[in-house]
Amino acid sequence: MCGISCILALHGQSSVHTTNGDAKYEDHKRLSQELDSSLDKIKHRGPDARGQWISEDNRVALGHVRLAINDLSPDGAQPFHSPDRKIHAIVNGEFYDYDRIRQELEETSDYKFASRSDSEIVIALYKHHGLNFVHYLRGEFACILYDEETQFFVAVRDRYGIKPLFWTIQPDHAGNRRLLIAAEMKAFLPLGWSPEWDVKSLKDAGWNHDERTIFKGVSKVRPGHYLTCSSFGHIEQRQYWDITYPSKNIVDPRTPQELIEGVRQRMLESIKLRLRADVPIGVYLSGGIDSSVIAGMVTHLVKEQGIAMGSRPASERVCCFSIAFDEDSGFDESSIANRTADWLGVKYQKHHMNELELAKRFEDAVWHCEHHNPDLNFVGKYALSEVPLEAGYKVVLTGEGADEHFAGYPLYLPDYLREPDAAWLEHNTLPEHEREKQFELAETAAKDYYDSVGADTSIRGPSVARKMLNNITTVSSMVAFQPDVFASWTDKFFGICNPQTTIANNADSRVRKEMLDSWHPLHTGEYVWCKGHLANIFLTCLGDRTEMAHSIEARTPFLDHELTEYVNHLPPSAKIRWSPEENRFIEKWVLREASKPFITKELYERKKHPYSAPTTWPRDGPLHKLLQELITKDNVDALGFVEWSKVSGLVDAGFGENGNPGAMRKALVIAEWVVLSRRFGVKRALP
Repeated sequence: MCGISCILALHGQSSVHTTNGDAKYEDHKRLSQELDSSLDKIKHRGPDARGQWISEDNRVALGHVRLAINDLSPDGAQPFHSPDRKIHAIVNGEFYDYDRIRQELEETSDYKFASRSDSEIVIALYKHHGLNFVHYLRGEFACILYDEETQFFVAVRDRYGIKPLFWTIQPDHAGNRRLLIAAEMKAFLPLGWSPEWDVKSLKDAGWNHDERTIFKGVSKVRPGHYLTCSSFGHIEQRQYWDITYPSKNIVDPRTPQELIEGVRQRMLESIKLRLRADVPIGVYLSGGIDSSVIAGMVTHLVKEQGIAMGSRPASERVCCFSIAFDEDSGFDESSIANRTADWLGVKYQKHHMNELELAKRFEDAVWHCEHHNPDLNFVGKYALSEVPLEAGYKVVLTGEGADEHFAGYPLYLPDYLREPDAAWLEHNTLPEHEREKQFELAETAAKDYYDSVGADTSIRGPSVARKMLNNITTVSSMVAFQPDVFASWTDKFFGICNPQTTIANNADSRVRKEMLDSWHPLHTGEYVWCKGHLANIFLTCLGDRTEMAHSIEARTPFLDHELTEYVNHLPPSAKIRWSPEENRFIEKWVLREASKPFITKELYERKKHPYSAPTTWPRDGPLHKLLQELITKDNVDALGFVEWSKVSGLVDAGFGENGNPGAMRKALVIAEWVVLSRRFGVKRALP
């Protein structure tokens, strides 16, 4: 994992003078200094080395900060160049199965590799396959490649958006337009970018569900997409991969055991591929099934197959990391993680967290995430990533992506029950009369849950947006925490902003037709969740940003696309299964069965409990005082788009024994906007 920053002059104009002599040298020097300052902003992503390449005509500048994982020698330093030095590339992330790919390229092409790094395969694949090289990449990555001979530029982001990639067009010192691309938006600050709030994106949740961000004029390269620029002119973003599901009307002939074996085999393969590194590898371990499956399968591969954990020999014990909250918080799972670690025979290192420790890390965590969150889970994850760093580890395996694909979230249940599962009637344990009864109960339970955590449940009724998505309620759950704190002038300028419509419009017409005509509602819910919350919250503030803030590379076996393509084509009833004996639904059923040999009986039988930090805090404690300092009239007025009268009482209402969880969530969002405004120097939003 690394950090990347790139500058590309547009419309055939150099970002600096192209004349010979001193002027050209001075402008080259200025460009190099700019790029170096940009890399300074993201140096936490790559503390081991730094490199840059600037084209002779000063039109293209590629910068890279390195977190050395594979090929620790100077040969692995970036940017990479083809043997004829006509193609140049920088990579943030990891490519898996690269030994096989490299061997095939050595046998079928004349490319001569200069390193043992997995990243170099980008250039070799491009030379051999052209733009089709993207289809051969397996892993989590964001990469940029420039072909000097054809003046072709491409920036690629992995299929799920595990690695971030942002772009914007800004003028240089002479007023010429430049395309800027980087791993984090803060890298644009030294390159002439002056941040402004994208108020419409904040109001309609576009930052969370489409290519927009919270800042005006800054976009994401979308997951499964690449951005191209030919001859320094036309910029275009195209999709190379998408999530797909089978028709709900086609019967799946496979038996339960076949599905269980299929998941188990692919999980083991995905994890095995992610144990390759020239540094030690650890595992994040919570009290949930997802991380425990990873830890259990890793332990099996190490003990039974002699697979090394990166540079650590298989004779050494697997090392797991966690954090613990106070036992009386109701959110501490460390005792379960302890029992799992003992059962597996692994090393287990944890740090204790309390309110003071969360408050200390709050502002830095917000700065690294670059967007707001309605809870403190991201601060907990930020703290968790300190644990492997202090233990001397650079790489961990983590469990993100399991709930999204195996239907682990309770909010999926109403959409699973919305229609019968015609694809697996022979093995479905849920009678039709029971399905109809449980559907009503699930809808009521979902509403009651969201009421209890301070969400807006008034939006769960019928709507045009829901009709566009085959009436799923997952979309309503996804926007339940949208804050209603905006100044009145924003309504006049942007009209009615409906986040559910944003989600519906984010799926193109082809996909929406599949949702209406072909996909089971559960799969429609999984799709919109993966495109929104997974990509833009869970893989950012609970993933890359809070991990790379401490120079930690996290690998996500559950998001291996060869695994997910298999799982996405499982019948809905293999994911959520009705147990007549227990009179309840078992979420992630096929994953539980596939993982049974590798986890404790306690975890096999345990219901879903997501990783989270506590949500209620006492008055006059560290967090209460911090939010009082941040949420002042002056600070809120400096934002420009928030109505002080709507937020002035949030802090008092949100804290204490009877604190309102909805007020607490809104207060956190406002405080985070204030932090971002200060750290980024964001201009006040005006009508």
